[in-house]
Amino acid sequence: MGQARKPKGIPLCTWRHILMLCVISFAFVGVLARAAYLQIYETSRLSSEADKRSVRIQGIDTRRGVIVDRNGVELARSIPVESLWIDPKTILKTPSTLHSVSWKQLANALKMTEGELKRFVQERKDKRFVWLQRQLHPELAKFIHRLDIDGVYLQKEQRRYYPTAEITSHVVGFTGIDANGLEGVEKAYNDLLIGEPGKEKVIVDLHRNVIENKGVVDDAKQGESIALSMDSRIQALAYRELKAAVLRHGARAGSLVIVDIDTGEVLAMVNQPSYNPNRKDQRQPQLTRNRAVTDMFEPGSTAKPFTVLTALEKDIVKPGTLISTGPGKMRVGNHWVRDGVNHGTVTVTKILQKSSNVGVSKLALALDDNSFLDTFYRLGFGLDTGSGFPGESSGRFNVRPNWSKFEKATMAYGYGFQVTPLQLAQAYAVIGSGGIKRPVSFLKLDKPISEERIFSKSATQKVLAMMETVVNEGGTATDAALESYRTAGKTGTARKAVKGGYGDEYLSFFAGISPVSDPKIAMVVMIDEPEGDVYYGGDVAAPVYSNVAEKALRLLNIVPDKIEQIVEAKDSKVVNRG
Repeated sequence: MGQARKPKGIPLCTWRHILMLCVISFAFVGVLARAAYLQIYETSRLSSEADKRSVRIQGIDTRRGVIVDRNGVELARSIPVESLWIDPKTILKTPSTLHSVSWKQLANALKMTEGELKRFVQERKDKRFVWLQRQLHPELAKFIHRLDIDGVYLQKEQRRYYPTAEITSHVVGFTGIDANGLEGVEKAYNDLLIGEPGKEKVIVDLHRNVIENKGVVDDAKQGESIALSMDSRIQALAYRELKAAVLRHGARAGSLVIVDIDTGEVLAMVNQPSYNPNRKDQRQPQLTRNRAVTDMFEPGSTAKPFTVLTALEKDIVKPGTLISTGPGKMRVGNHWVRDGVNHGTVTVTKILQKSSNVGVSKLALALDDNSFLDTFYRLGFGLDTGSGFPGESSGRFNVRPNWSKFEKATMAYGYGFQVTPLQLAQAYAVIGSGGIKRPVSFLKLDKPISEERIFSKSATQKVLAMMETVVNEGGTATDAALESYRTAGKTGTARKAVKGGYGDEYLSFFAGISPVSDPKIAMVVMIDEPEGDVYYGGDVAAPVYSNVAEKALRLLNIVPDKIEQIVEAKDSKVVNRG
């Protein structure tokens, strides 16, 4: 046998091997060169394209400021909620979504049929953002989140909440769905409360979830909180008593205002009917308007103290000056001025105590026109109070150039011009302050904004003493008397003006000041159209004043001044017996 042939060895390097190595090398160098080119020369363009797809500028929410009363009790605050929005284009990319169980559950949760929800989406097929429902209930938001439907999203928002509801609604007001103030203090101080939203740069994924925060672009400015002059304890008390009076007398409406005489702050302001600002279905114009600052009325006999004050200022009469009011009526031009009864010859004090139209008309006619009108102008009638409250009326005080004596006489007892309850309360605060006028404020103050003496202290103190007789025995407002505090005030009962004259409906008022020894509050109570035979201010409005003022003064920690009278009376009896 021959020897076996030795197999040839495999060559280590062939042309094919060399060719493959060259191809791989050239490919690697090409990729490396391309990568280097992109990294060095195309960085800006590629970063820009990437940013367009993933980087977003989104807002930084700012929380609306809290509104509190003068004691720090919260009256309005913002609470976190979620709102529902959809991307119709994303939803319609997957037609099966519209027939899924989750879609049916979503429709049921929103109280819609599947067909209604489907049509809603299809009608907006080209849009990328559509609100479906705002400010969801927390449990509903959780349920929708669990459904996890592509194209259906939740967004965090804020909703305004009012803990005291209808008690403070007319002063605090309310905001709209986008947290802008629409009524009351919320509207008046909207720019202060709302703040300024900020901006931040973020990176989002395919589903628009934030995966990285790239920093703040603009800092958010949080809304400032404000403290109102209102005392929520007194406000609640006033609300309860006014509502009870309106219901008891079957009245159409009512208003009550309390002003701090020393500062001009509004301590309480309530209206009937009221509304709950937390419920959108109750925000109707006839309920939401603040009647105490928007509605005008002829003040009736509550204007008589101003005529008496002018007569005292001009030194035409003194409190004890006798004036003949008999026989209970007086002809002025072609018209008659009448009293309910013939009071005969009485003092100026009695004119106020008995509310004599004839007596106060004679005082007005004895004054020159400029002096008479100047009093009303200085009190601010015909001008708003400067409170800044939205929709505040300036009243109506327009005197014809050639006005008649009868018009002048009727103005003396509150006809022929119109005021708001707030204006009247401010005017009575002037009497209580000894002739000093202070601007009205709905914000808490440490001291008055400004002060202006418009009447002498002597004259206003005399009028205050005369008004005290109205509340005491023999006056027209004995039901306004307080148990522990001396009170001065004036009743008013005015016919409501209708086309062509006056109708059979009445407005009943009581305006008062307490305590007389050191006046702290001025209050106006107005009841609109009380039903039945009881419609006089002394019967309808005066009891409301008594119930509110007694408790309000105690809440304000004011020392009772009737106790001093009782002690003095007892001491006098002991001396007499001795």
